[in-house]
Amino acid sequence: MNLIATEVGTKLVSALLISLLLGAFACAQTKPEQLAQASAESWLALTDSGKYADSWNEASQSFKSAVTKDQWQDALHQVRDPLGKLISRKLASATYTKSLPGAPDGEYVVIKFETSFENKHSATETIVPMLDKDGKWRVSGYFIK
Repeated sequence: MNLIATEVGTKLVSALLISLLLGAFACAQTKPEQLAQASAESWLALTDSGKYADSWNEASQSFKSAVTKDQWQDALHQVRDPLGKLISRKLASATYTKSLPGAPDGEYVVIKFETSFENKHSATETIVPMLDKDGKWRVSGYFIK
């Protein structure tokens, strides 16, 4: 019985180690576009729900340096409020780059969404997460056309 229990225990430990290694490999293989998109969608959820101050709090340091919280809230009230509620948002593209016009070199993902709002049925949202100094993807720019 001890021999069987030892073999089963060894196989379980081996299976667990293999599972952990595969999980770590999968995490290491996550593309910047995927990480940035998850961050962008989380940030957009704040703006969609009218939590403009929270969206500023969650933005990148370069974003916060460029615009004050009050300026940001005023701008979103002027631009987002008239659009009404979000109807749908579909990923159109996500492009990784290390340089953008007018921005310092770094790691960026330019994400475009085809978006529909209650009062504007066809819009393009462009959101630009960057890899911030703390190693997290944070929004550095947001535009609606």
